[in-house]
Amino acid sequence: MKTYTATPADIEKKWIVIDAEGVVLGRLAAIVAGRLRGKHKPGYTPHMDMGDNVIVINADKVQLTGNKRAEKTYWRHTGYPGGIKSRKAGEILEGGHPERVLMMAVKRMLPGNRLSRRQMTNLRVYAGAEHPHGAQSPEILDVKSMNSKNARTA
Repeated sequence: MKTYTATPADIEKKWIVIDAEGVVLGRLAAIVAGRLRGKHKPGYTPHMDMGDNVIVINADKVQLTGNKRAEKTYWRHTGYPGGIKSRKAGEILEGGHPERVLMMAVKRMLPGNRLSRRQMTNLRVYAGAEHPHGAQSPEILDVKSMNSKNARTA
């Protein structure tokens, strides 16, 4: 018996829309990262981009457990000496680009290589409830009903 390896002709990509309202950030990011890699498919091949296109709406309404909204710190560096900057998760979620919290969480759950950077282009995150991808007729994936721990009321 030979090991199955998918070819580009075997790959079938679907469009999925996920509503992030009231969903815990880490659990949502883990599900999205698995969908982007294609690990939910029976013919998963690690070196191929066989994941689905994922649309996440209501990213500004994602929930954080415990005191993470006030205590979780995101660091960045300007490139100049002494140029380290920090922002709390709550500041980013209440700022102009709240979808970046989810983007960073998903990116950090993927391996750090060229393939994962290509897979990140299949992720589209929107802060509001509207998205411009209706023509692709995406399927709805209900993350809240997968596990009772995925949802949290603020």
